[in-house]
Order: sequence, then structure tokens, then C-alpha cells
Amino acid sequence: MARLTIPPQRALDLVSLGALVHRLDPGIIPFRKAHECSIYVSGGEFNVAANLSDCFRMNTAIVSAMVDYPIGDLISERVRAAGVRGFYKRFAHDGVTGPNMATVYSDRGVGVRAPVVFYNRANEAAARLAPGDFDWDAIFGGGVRWFHSGGIFASLSKTTGPLIVEAMQAARKAGAVTSFDLNYREKLWSLWGGSDTARKVLREIVSHADVLVGNEEDLQTGLGIRGPEVKAASALDPVAFLGMIDEVRATYPNVKVVATTLREVRSTQRHTWSAVAWVDGRAVHAPACELDVLDRVGGGDGFASGFFYGLLSGASPEDAVRLGWAHGALLTTTPGDTSMVTREQVEAFAGGGSARIQR
Repeated sequence: MARLTIPPQRALDLVSLGALVHRLDPGIIPFRKAHECSIYVSGGEFNVAANLSDCFRMNTAIVSAMVDYPIGDLISERVRAAGVRGFYKRFAHDGVTGPNMATVYSDRGVGVRAPVVFYNRANEAAARLAPGDFDWDAIFGGGVRWFHSGGIFASLSKTTGPLIVEAMQAARKAGAVTSFDLNYREKLWSLWGGSDTARKVLREIVSHADVLVGNEEDLQTGLGIRGPEVKAASALDPVAFLGMIDEVRATYPNVKVVATTLREVRSTQRHTWSAVAWVDGRAVHAPACELDVLDRVGGGDGFASGFFYGLLSGASPEDAVRLGWAHGALLTTTPGDTSMVTREQVEAFAGGGSARIQR
């Protein structure tokens, strides 16, 4: 069985391909009663690049669409502020039909009232991206260690999935590790083909991936992997996830790592949190901890970026999973989708640190 090989130092540690969005957050007030909101820049793929840059001090880039209007200016400024390099296909905005930078609306909920998330992705610029739009030789020309994309971007149109495949082929040619977060969203796929189309597109993408992020539901609905006969005892029990690994290995022999978070939601602000990964033929687990959640959005991307950082920095699989677990946990203690904590805080918590005051 082939093992994951991490490339040596290069100009870019990670390049992500995906849609940039802006998220409007009224806090604990539901949108139907909101008077004001904060704006955060997000996107599953961007979140990974931003976290690796801002928290873990790595050199990262995002490949995406950018619209030349004030919302695009806001988003591109936040990308620069995170230390992420932008490679964009630019679009003009006509003021009537767009194209637009997508908007995500997300309140935080409280107690027994769950967060509510909804979207306006109408005529989204990123959905227009297609193979041939980017010069991958130029983007990867200085060297790249890791390439990442995800299932939400793949679901936006008939052209975004093939673009991911094109990028993965170029990244593998450049010697990079390739990763994909399944992030299966039924509503997005149902707009242009449903689950059958999703599986066809996602299976092609995953055939080019070294690292796969996704839980057992993602594996079942997104890839058609059969669930195990043994049922998990709780949301924190990885038995169902690990029971699917043999079929993943048989169907996608190129995949060397599969990882997921484990979360049990007790209330909107109280979660039990853990993680598990299958790395080079063996399972590794993170401990479970109780989270007091301020903002849960982006926690999964926080896990992925911390886990990728561990692998890129030469940590053992056990330590890499703990870094992902710790970073995802800490990310839920701050507002917004991307990290506001430091690498030192992540390493301290991963190593068994506590919430005692730091002086």
C-alpha cells in the first residue's frame, strides 16, 4: 500500500480552489428580527488556506472568481489580510444580473434554538469557473506542497467539478499532495442532477485525491460507499466511519488518508467534540472534550487545516489528528469562519493544556 509522502519546502505550502463568499452574522438574533450584522469572508476551501496562513504561518493561496464591485473589494481585502495570495478570474458586475459574490446568512442560535443557515448563491461568479480558466503551470510554477478543494464548490455547476479534476491533475504533476473535503450538500446538487450526478462527479474527483475528509454520511451519500452492519453507539463512536474504510480503499486505492470530526450536540452552545483518521493503514483518534461554543461555523475546516498542518510539518499521525482536533475546538470559541487563535494556543491545547488564564 502506498503511503502519504509530504513534499519538502516549496514556494507555496497549500493552494485551495473554491468559491469565496461573504457571511452575514446577526449573532444570536434571528435574521427575521435583526437590525445589524457582522460580515465575515468565508468558503470551505478558503477557510483552510486562511487558517494555515494566519494561525500556522504557512504560505498559502486561493484560486477563485472575483467580481469587480465593492463586495468583491471587501472580500479580496480580507483575503490579503489573512496573508493568503489570490489567483482570480475576474468578472465585471452589471448591477442588474450580476454576476455576484455569494452571500451566506447565518445566525448563531442559543440553547435549544439551533443556528439557522441559508444562502443567496444566485448567479454566483464562482459557478462560472471552468477548465481552462487558470494557468496551473504558472500558479504551481514556484512549487506547491498541497492542493485542496471541496464538494460545495464541485456542486455549484456542471463545470466546477471538471475544473477540480484539471487542477488536481496539474497539482499531482507538480508533486503536490491532493485533498478533497466531500462536504455533501443535497440541496445544491438537487438543482442540476441530484444524487446520481453528485456521485458521478465526486467519484471522478476522489479518484485523483490522496487525502479525503468526510464523515460516514458524506461517504454514503456522496460516493455511494455502503455503510457497515455495525451501528455506532453514539455520535462520538467512530465504528461506522472506520467500518467503511475497507470499501474506500478498494474503490479508491489512491486514497491514503481519510479523516473526519465527531460531534455530539447537546445544545447550541454545548458540544462534545472528537476526531478520527485513517492514515497509511491504521486508525488514530483524538480525545473527546466538552466545547462551550460561541460560533460553530467553520469548525470542520478548522479541524482539516490543523490536521493538514500537522502532516505538512512532519508530525506523527496521532499528533496531526490532535492538532486538527485542538484547532477546530478553539475556532468555535471565536466569531467568524476562520481562525483567530495562535499556533502556540493550538499546540498547548493539543498537548493537554487547559483554559487557565495566560499571563
